[in-house]
Amino acid sequence: MLNEVLKISLPSSKKKIIDCTFGGGGYSKAILNLSGATVQAIDRDKKVSPIAKKFEKEFPKRFKFDQIKFSQLDTISDEFVDVVIFDLGLSSIQLDDYDRGFSFKSKKKLNMTMGLNEITALEAINNLGETDLKLIIKILGNEQEASRIAKNIIKFRNTEKILNTSDLVRIIEKSKKKDYSSKINPCTKTFQALRIFVNKEITELIHGVISATKKLKPGGKILVISFHSLEDRIIKYFFSNFSKNKSKPSRYFPDSRGLDNTLFSTYKNKVFTPSKLEIEKNNRSRSAKLRFAVRSKNKFEYPYDFIKKFKKYLDLESINV
Repeated sequence: MLNEVLKISLPSSKKKIIDCTFGGGGYSKAILNLSGATVQAIDRDKKVSPIAKKFEKEFPKRFKFDQIKFSQLDTISDEFVDVVIFDLGLSSIQLDDYDRGFSFKSKKKLNMTMGLNEITALEAINNLGETDLKLIIKILGNEQEASRIAKNIIKFRNTEKILNTSDLVRIIEKSKKKDYSSKINPCTKTFQALRIFVNKEITELIHGVISATKKLKPGGKILVISFHSLEDRIIKYFFSNFSKNKSKPSRYFPDSRGLDNTLFSTYKNKVFTPSKLEIEKNNRSRSAKLRFAVRSKNKFEYPYDFIKKFKKYLDLESINV
């Protein structure tokens, strides 16, 4: 959704922009070529470092790269910025590399790590207990047959270790009821859940957008492109509940919306989706949703209610393996 991102961020002047998901450098390249903006890019994936080094040579005074996670945004500088961009999910670099085990089409070793990880999917799938596996697959993957899948994973492990994606695919296919009307591969939700867990994607997202908001200038914009309903729900809640036009929980409650303690200006709750032409060019963009919010002039106050709202996901991702 490059055109939408450029239109919203309007990088026509010498703005300071953080690209939180550098990947193949699509957003950074367009911003640097079309404007006089400076770009601070980050990515947790070591595989993108050679691409970033080329950018640093081409734009030595306007581009900088750090290999860090979203939650480490506070470490890059104390400067305030105009725009922060998040493009969540897997990059094509990650998904197309079958050696990394993200795709159920791969027959390689289970890995699923995006970078700077504590564990791999191989360790998680072979060491987690049945209850934890069920919760991870059900909650992070929205998989209705999580219980049967978890049970069959344990059953398989009792005879031999799960080594590669093929082993996991067979277990899932054996566990799932056939649904000939569904266009979604039966392994999609379980693979998504494991990937999210291994990379602590919800934890990184929540702490990342909080840190990004703290770094924004008044009037600065935070843009987030999400690819599944849980991510979108988190971002919608954050933008809506910490904006000046937050809804009252009840008409009988006193109206506190006038208090000068909100992080964002009026939030319009507008969702941008890819055009038909973009989907035709890149089918992976079909589920993308773009939301953005504008930073208010108020002093940053840590959004503890945001953490509390999604605590069950943070707790789930902190399970020891």
